[in-house]
Amino acid sequence: MANFDVFNGDADGIISLVQLRLASPLHSTLITGYKRDINLLSRVDAGINDNVVALDISMRSNKKDLIRILGEGAKVLYIDHHNSGEIPESENLEAIINTSPEMCTAMLVDMHLDGAYRAWAVTAAFGDNFPKLARQKSEGYNFPLESLSRLGRLINYNSYGSSLSDLLYEPSELYSMLVKYKDPMLFLRENGAIIDLLEEQYDDDMLLAEKSEILDCTKTGKILILENTVGSRRISGVFGNKLSQKYPNMAHAILTHKKDGYMVSIRSPIASGVGSDELALKFKSGGGRPAAAGINFLHEHDLEGFIEAFRKAF
Repeated sequence: MANFDVFNGDADGIISLVQLRLASPLHSTLITGYKRDINLLSRVDAGINDNVVALDISMRSNKKDLIRILGEGAKVLYIDHHNSGEIPESENLEAIINTSPEMCTAMLVDMHLDGAYRAWAVTAAFGDNFPKLARQKSEGYNFPLESLSRLGRLINYNSYGSSLSDLLYEPSELYSMLVKYKDPMLFLRENGAIIDLLEEQYDDDMLLAEKSEILDCTKTGKILILENTVGSRRISGVFGNKLSQKYPNMAHAILTHKKDGYMVSIRSPIASGVGSDELALKFKSGGGRPAAAGINFLHEHDLEGFIEAFRKAF
């Protein structure tokens, strides 16, 4: 029997697995990647008596391989908050899917585990741009919310890029560090150098992002463009998160230059929390959830169409 843990490389995916493996430690093959590397089930070769856990990766994007894995007889636990499309019917599939605009995968895991590692779930919610959810779930606990928010934000920041080489830490490496600690406060206490390194680079990249060019702006939405640099690729998503918190009634799109096109991060207005996934799915490599989505590659000749679609969506 083989075990496969398949998870998004961002704060939500990593911390979802941290909670599960703190509750049920076992040896597994780790399959992950940078944040936009989500077709991860294609790397799973599982069969009868094998177990697969899939966390915080779009079922819609992994549907073909999910059906293949189920067909081979493996059991799959699938927990996610992205647009799933139609969920396959199989006695080997346990799917915990909630696409509410105010829900993250780590909090679904928290409910699955009856709140066993709530501080970790709160950290993930902060990292995945759900501060309201994080604070709600902290009621009755004496959590250092500023510290958990900082940790979640930096774990999430570490996941962005166009390849693993853009990241400061590979997600599997960061997971292996975090899962040693039953609560995030202990991790923070013993790993200050890791956090300081992430924050120093985050601050440098954010300074770059704040000088970005405004491509299009209305009362309800803004599109910005970042240069084609490693720092831009790392900061694009968390820059979008920061803008959405600062301007809750506006939608934002952060375009990062790539050869012949752009990488796109989309954030719905927090006030409504919907629309990002529907906009992203209009384009070939788009996907995500109602509050936040992305397009891996928007060709230069599709830019005008994207601007028009963004305005209509928001």
